[in-house]
Amino acid sequence: MTDSQASRLVAVGSTAPDFELRSGPDQTMRLTSFRGRPVVLVFYPADWSPVCGDQVALYNEMWREFEDYNAQLLGISVDGAWCHRAFAEARKLRFPLLADFEPKGDVSRQYGAYREKDGFSERALFVVDANGIVRWSYLSPIGENPGADGIFDALESLTPEQRGQVASSAAKERDS
Repeated sequence: MTDSQASRLVAVGSTAPDFELRSGPDQTMRLTSFRGRPVVLVFYPADWSPVCGDQVALYNEMWREFEDYNAQLLGISVDGAWCHRAFAEARKLRFPLLADFEPKGDVSRQYGAYREKDGFSERALFVVDANGIVRWSYLSPIGENPGADGIFDALESLTPEQRGQVASSAAKERDS
């Protein structure tokens, strides 16, 4: 990965581009529906590929750690909703896979994570805070599993407000 490749990703500190993608054949999810909690966006090339399978399996095994940060994990690739459904069922995934299928790669392009010459998403990670601001990003070499350490470091560095905890603490005080 070169600096110019990494620099094309949505800038840290900017508002995360909103999107609505299929999470199943008859369901959609919108990024803004997760406001109030951190979101981890995991762009990856394709279901059923060896590195991608290992990457999503790792995140699936660590679902409790993501819950500890109140973070919602969302996998995104250009595969269709039916392919995602079969892949998620086979892997017993505990987080949604979103289909950036039609128009192909549109959301990946918005995040600077689309490989035009190859027709699929880069292996890119984003941590979006509770207010919809990109707080961290990472562009991994396409053939390498980026692991989870960087994600958890980024989640750990969020302030309570960026984690959505200030609002919930204030609400608890009002309800008392």
